[in-house]
Amino acid sequence: MLEFTTVILQFAAQGEKTGWSYIEIPANIAQQLKPNNKKSFRVRGMLDGFAVNGMALMPMGEGNFIMALKAEVRKGIHKNAGAMLHVRLEEDLDYKIEVPDDLIECFDFEPDALDFFNSLAKSHREYFIKWIDSAKTNETRAKRIVNTVNAMLRKWDYGQMIRAMKKD
Repeated sequence: MLEFTTVILQFAAQGEKTGWSYIEIPANIAQQLKPNNKKSFRVRGMLDGFAVNGMALMPMGEGNFIMALKAEVRKGIHKNAGAMLHVRLEEDLDYKIEVPDDLIECFDFEPDALDFFNSLAKSHREYFIKWIDSAKTNETRAKRIVNTVNAMLRKWDYGQMIRAMKKD
């Protein structure tokens, strides 16, 4: 497990990342975590004694990566932008997200939708799965599954589906 100390940063005007709190993972540390990798990957470890897992490191150019710090993490570490943070990380090889059984059941009727779903990057499949799993009622969950299957049939990514839904 790699250890380092860093400062919590926050994006100003940066498109969709505006306002995000994050830490930067320098290229030399990222290469120790996952050698010769330039794509997003998951890590686990400790942030000031607060356990985290399945956290995404996202490439930011020149070999550097960032890790976004969601509100629940910031509350857990009791820190915000500008604070120093002691970080212990390793690659999270156990991170998996399961495709819900009810979504698989619907894909059984639409094999083309399943083929497109499986062609998406794992992180993109996770957007759909997390969205479905975050539904608070069975009715909402069913609607989200239908929207996901329809998006797969149209070969849409998550963003395209959400934008199309907002137009309706």
